Amino acid sequence: MDGSESRIHEPSETAPAHGGAVIPTDALIVGAGPVGLFQVFELGLLGLRAHVVEAMPQIGGQCVELYPDKPIYDIPALPACGARELVERLMQQIRPFAPVFHLGEVVTSLQRREDGRFTVTTGAGTGFDAGVVIIAAGLGAFAPRKLPLAEAAALEGRSVHYKVSDAARFAGTDIVVAGGGDSALDWAIALAGKGSVVLVHRSAKFRAAPATVAKMQAFCAEARMQFLEGEIVGLDAEGGVLKAVRVRSRDGLTRRVGAEHVLVLWGMHPALGPIAEWGLGLDRNQIAVDTAHFATSEPGIFAVGDINTYPGKRKLILSGFHEAALAAFAAKEHLAPGQKVNLQYTTTSPIMHRRLGVTVGADETT
Repeated sequence: MDGSESRIHEPSETAPAHGGAVIPTDALIVGAGPVGLFQVFELGLLGLRAHVVEAMPQIGGQCVELYPDKPIYDIPALPACGARELVERLMQQIRPFAPVFHLGEVVTSLQRREDGRFTVTTGAGTGFDAGVVIIAAGLGAFAPRKLPLAEAAALEGRSVHYKVSDAARFAGTDIVVAGGGDSALDWAIALAGKGSVVLVHRSAKFRAAPATVAKMQAFCAEARMQFLEGEIVGLDAEGGVLKAVRVRSRDGLTRRVGAEHVLVLWGMHPALGPIAEWGLGLDRNQIAVDTAHFATSEPGIFAVGDINTYPGKRKLILSGFHEAALAAFAAKEHLAPGQKVNLQYTTTSPIMHRRLGVTVGADETT
C-alpha cells in the first residue's frame, strides 16, 4: 500500500459495465458513514484493501446528510465535533490505505461463488470480486417523509426542503420548519438567528430532548421565533415561488403563514432495501450478528454500526467503531483460515508503522 490519497470513483466515471470484468478486493464495505470509514482503517491495519460502495452522492452517509454541522460530544478525545468534521478526520486517517469509493451506487445483488468469495453488483453495473463483505449501511436505504401535497413536488429544492445543505440560503427569509423531533427543533433554533422562523407541529408534545424543547420555548417567549400547533394542508405559490404555507389548527381554522421556504423534518423512512434479499438472519428489519466477530448468519458477511442488532446493542458511533475493529480481525481470519491473526499495537509495531506510512526513531520502537 502506498500513501496516495483516496481515489473517489463517481458514478459517471469508467466503472465496469454489468457483465464485464469485476474489480477484485479483499473487502467490500457497503456504506461510507463514519463506521464504514473506520472499517477501512481497521482492515488496512491488518493489510486488507477495501472498496466502498455508498448510495449517497457524497462520503459521510446519513451522518453528513442529516446533521452535517450538529455537534457530536461523545467521540473519544474530541470534546465537540461536527459530523462533517468527523468525516474529514476519518478520511485523513484512512488515506494511507487508499480506499476506492463508488458513490451514488446501490448494491443490488450478492452471490457466493464456489470458492467462497462473493460476486457483488451495483445498480450502476459495477461488479466486485470480494473476499468478504462488511455492511455498514446505517439505517439502510432511506428517504425523507415528504409533504403529501401535489404542489410540494414542483417547489422541491427551491422552496420546499427536506434537509439543510447550506444554512446561509435561509438568511433574511421567512421560514416555516415542520416537525417535532430533535432535527426540526435544532434547525428552528439555529435558523431563528438568520431569518423569521415559525415552527409547525401537529401537537404541543415533542419528541426532541427536553433541553431542546425548553430552549425552543424560551426563544418563542422572547419573540425570536414562533410555534404554531397544527397541520400543513396547502402551499400558496406564484410563478413557482412560495408565498405562504396554510396550516390548519385543531379548532379547524386554517391560517395562512407567509413563507419563502418550508423545511420539512419529519424523519426518514428506513429500510434495508436490496440487503433484505441476501438471505441474512434478521431481527425487526436489522441484521442479527454475534458479538465476538460481528458476523451475520452467512460466513464471510459482517455487519457493523446501526444496521446490526444484538443483545445490549446501543446505536452510537462509538459502539460502531468497536464493532469495526472486531469485524476486521474476523475478516482477516476468514480470508486466511488456520492462520493466527496476532494483535499488534500501532505504537510499537514496525508492520503497522509501514502500513500507516509513519517513521519513528529506533528508541521509540524498543
